[in-house]
Amino acid sequence: MAVIVSFGEIMARITTEGYFTFRQALPGRVSLCFAGAEANVAASVSLLGGNARYITALPDNDISAACIGNLRNLGVDTSGIIRKDGGRLGIYFVETGADQRPSKVIYDRDGSTFSTVSGSEYDWDTAFRDASILHVSGITPAVSRTAAEAQLMCMKKAKEHGLTISFDCNFRSKLWNWEPGTPKEVLAGRVMREMMEYVDILFAARIDAQALLGVEVGCPSSYSRIDEQPYVAEAVSRRFPSVRMLLTTMRQSLSATHNRWGAALYDLSNGLQYVSPCVDGRYVPYDITAIVDRIGAGDSFAAGILYALGDEELNKDLQTVVDFATASSCLCHTIEQDINYVSKDDVLALMRSGGHGTVSR
Repeated sequence: MAVIVSFGEIMARITTEGYFTFRQALPGRVSLCFAGAEANVAASVSLLGGNARYITALPDNDISAACIGNLRNLGVDTSGIIRKDGGRLGIYFVETGADQRPSKVIYDRDGSTFSTVSGSEYDWDTAFRDASILHVSGITPAVSRTAAEAQLMCMKKAKEHGLTISFDCNFRSKLWNWEPGTPKEVLAGRVMREMMEYVDILFAARIDAQALLGVEVGCPSSYSRIDEQPYVAEAVSRRFPSVRMLLTTMRQSLSATHNRWGAALYDLSNGLQYVSPCVDGRYVPYDITAIVDRIGAGDSFAAGILYALGDEELNKDLQTVVDFATASSCLCHTIEQDINYVSKDDVLALMRSGGHGTVSR
């Protein structure tokens, strides 16, 4: 299997214990792990059994050494990570919600080392050696103008090396602060649209396509996510002809700890749609009634898609590809922290079980 490369910022994730609010927990004990959308994808691909390489920039200190060691222990190639004397590691804080109280995220990323490193400082030729796919997201360009320019250079260089480019819109309303006076969605849309000409695989919902990518979707707003996807795909294809595959997750939030979960893949080359999970040809979402941690579920879905596309057992048909990714991301809801600590066998077992967790003996 060829290497899947991802580029973006990794941070320290600091989480309160249990379901404590920030006001309850602090001062007091918290847990720390390392996470970030693109790092989550790389680690999850590796845990599934794939080859993953992660590119980022970190301050040259012991905390960064621990971060890199963590990724290496998961099998991720970290040789392309830049270490710099200046800056710091970005941080985000998580308060886990329950029932009608949602989870909260607070970012502390200004002045991070990653946000200050220009694209010309990375060794793209080495980063893309033996690689087949580059995965990036709309989070990286939200961090700083420098990071946005670095990602655009990354995507251009990947195309020069013949890579397929995967892009997850991932709009974060608490970021996109680097151009004062410009509304966040306007700035995000302008930057993302410039990147879209290089994108082959797009992770986006209708709201992303319309608000960020400037795509006019010609179907009623009352349509379900499944019914509207062909219209979104057609509109995306007209505006951005390089896109070959459109993917969207379908989450129904009944509460912070009870969600229904599924996904859809649309193959723009032949106009075929694949929905998962299905029972006798009917969409029946996973009913996740006791969510442990939902952060990173979208990243685990992206990782599942990219891994399955390169796996000879799974890539024989796109229905299996999306079934695998949906099952993988369903399991991610049962795992604390962002990274999806499950194996290919774990995912296949869920697919065979009909959606029910059983004891493995």
